[in-house]
Parts: sequence; C-alpha cells; structure tokens
Amino acid sequence: MVKILEIHGLTKSFGNLVALKDIYLTIEQGEILGLIGPNGAGKSTLVNLISGTLSYSAGDIRFLGKSIKGFKPHQIAELGISRTSQIVRPFNDMTTFENIMVGALFGKKGKKKGMRVARRKAKGILQDLGLTGRDEMPAESLNIAERKRLENARAVAMLPNLLLLDEVLAGLNPVEMDDGVKLIKRIRDSGVTIIVIEHVMRAIADACDRVLVLNHGEKITEGGPDMVLNHPDVIDAYLGKRYNALVT
Repeated sequence: MVKILEIHGLTKSFGNLVALKDIYLTIEQGEILGLIGPNGAGKSTLVNLISGTLSYSAGDIRFLGKSIKGFKPHQIAELGISRTSQIVRPFNDMTTFENIMVGALFGKKGKKKGMRVARRKAKGILQDLGLTGRDEMPAESLNIAERKRLENARAVAMLPNLLLLDEVLAGLNPVEMDDGVKLIKRIRDSGVTIIVIEHVMRAIADACDRVLVLNHGEKITEGGPDMVLNHPDVIDAYLGKRYNALVT
C-alpha cells in the first residue's frame, strides 16, 4: 500500500504548554483513520499542523514521501490535502453552488481548471453529496445537516488525496449521522484517504478502519475500532466508567 502521510516525532509547543508531543503515525492510501480523545487532547492541533494552519516545533510531516515543513496552507491544499472546520464556515452571501466552486478553484490543480471545468466539477459534487435542489440557495439558509454537507462538498471539490474532517457529525440526529457515515465511506471509495475527528463513538466504530487516541498531547494507543474502544486506558482517560459498564 502507498503511504500517503508519515508523521515523525511531531511536537507542538505554545510557550511552556506542550500541546502535542512526539507523535508518530503512518496513514496508508484508502484508509479512514479516526482521531479521538478528550477535549484538549491535541486532535485539532494535529489537524492544524497537517493542514499548515500551525507550524510545528519539532519533527516532520511527509505527504506522499515529501516533507511539507514550512508550507503555507494554500500550498498544502494545492498538493492535495483539504480540510473542513469544526465550526462550519460557508460563505453565507454566496449560493451553495458558488461555495463548492470556491473549493474547485482553489484546491489541487485549481489554477489550471478554469471556470468551465470548476463548474462541471461542482455540479457533480453537488449531486454526489446530496445537495441537489439546494444549488441556488444562499448558504446561510441551509439547515445544520446541509451546511455540514456543504462543508464536506467544498473540501471534496478541492480534489484532495487526503481529507481532514473535524467533527462533521456533531449536532446531527441519528438518521443524519448514519447518512453522514455513509457519505464519509462514499468519499473514501472515490479514492480519498480520510482522517476524521469525532466524539460519537458509534460513528467512529462504523466508519473507521483504524483509530488513534490522544490524551494531553500524547498517543495512548492506535488500532482497530473494537480493540481501541475497549482498551482500559482509553476507557479510563476518555470514555469513562459508564462506557466501561456498557461494554463489560
């Protein structure tokens, strides 16, 4: 399998606070990796480092075999890494279709696409991600489930090899959540490798091939969902005694 992302000794400090410490991780092409842990564990920090929003203090990140140290976010996007935000941030004064076109124009090979190609790509993604009929609606008029789909659609329109999803299922009802898991799998099946931060363990168990657990900026464990979600250290640090009672 192709190693799409390799993280070696990654560390991020904010003054005396170490937000992420000596993280090692390899992700293979076609995987869905779940990233879990309590609030403040370092999950979003890791995603911000991969996407270039933050610079790291030590270590290295290699994407498709090449270091991306020092790359700006737009340069990383052009290489083939895109992300969503934990708080959805569409361009509210633009339509759903126009929002997706922004992704198509500013992602991988965006400068070479041109408006005609970008429009064609955006139309396809609009349909694939279940936003047909919402194309001319202002983004601000979409409900929360639709706004999250739009956030996904804009990121997918950037033609990523690697997609970073930050709590895209938060706030959804059970039916919307099941649809969201199916959508994540469908994106993966289209050839996109995915890292997903999520607090809903049912979604993590259903969607992910492998799970990495962080706590206080350090890795507790990683492995298959069943093993990780039943790991005593994960239950003690994150899932809690109530979860422990349910699975024993």
